[in-house]
Amino acid sequence: MQSAVQAERGWQARLELGYESRGGKTRLVHRSMHGPLAVQRPFYPQGGICHSYLLHPPGGVVGGDELEIDVRVGGGAHALLTTPGATKFYRCAGLTAHQCQHFWVEDGGILEWLPQENIFFPGASSRLRSRIDVAAGGRFIGWEFQCLGRPANNETFSFGNVDSRCELRLNGKRVLIDQLQVQGLDQFGAAAGMRGHAMAASLYALPATEAVLGRVQSLIDERFAEHAIGATLVDSVLAVRMLGQNTEDIQAVLIPLWELLRRELLKLEPCPPRIWST
Repeated sequence: MQSAVQAERGWQARLELGYESRGGKTRLVHRSMHGPLAVQRPFYPQGGICHSYLLHPPGGVVGGDELEIDVRVGGGAHALLTTPGATKFYRCAGLTAHQCQHFWVEDGGILEWLPQENIFFPGASSRLRSRIDVAAGGRFIGWEFQCLGRPANNETFSFGNVDSRCELRLNGKRVLIDQLQVQGLDQFGAAAGMRGHAMAASLYALPATEAVLGRVQSLIDERFAEHAIGATLVDSVLAVRMLGQNTEDIQAVLIPLWELLRRELLKLEPCPPRIWST
């Protein structure tokens, strides 16, 4: 049960995961958990690739909560991480909720980071920071998507604030920073903001090439031309950014793109996490 001090400060939670290749199989060799962050036992639906599901048992994030996730993938290891459901950021009473994520991929390592969406309830005050460090010879495919308000209930993000930043580094060099800063409805209708959409998503893959960018753009043109979506290549980082109105529309685009990138960059057939079909 949460103590009176915890109730005032919020939950302080930290999860550290370390993956290494041992005997031709990726093993979760380091796991440190403090507070309400956890990981289920690993799954191996595709050879030695380790699938892990990250859990936040309280079911939501409120003002004063501080969540920190640190993941390291060693050389020769391949980990796929996802979450069983959306992360919900609830209305805050004067305090800000913090979520910080740091992913390290060493030379020869592979990480796929494929969480469900973040949902920001009206009145939420949230600060999110993600940093992805990929060494030369490492590979990363991942996405993040944010939902402002609850569009399924016709509930807009009428007040509150979201400050989200994702930084990608390749071999120690910062190559890309993506930011989303929202104060209530100020960015909702802006041409340089949400353009009336409730959701914003970004998919990243590195290292990528012009040829991979061309295949991604071809798939977008063939199947998703009606969506608000674009793809760019910045210093070997492929970034796909999309706006949408609901999770289903976002996933209907991101999953085929992930499948394409898995074949192109990892030379592997897609193997969706089992939790996606439940």
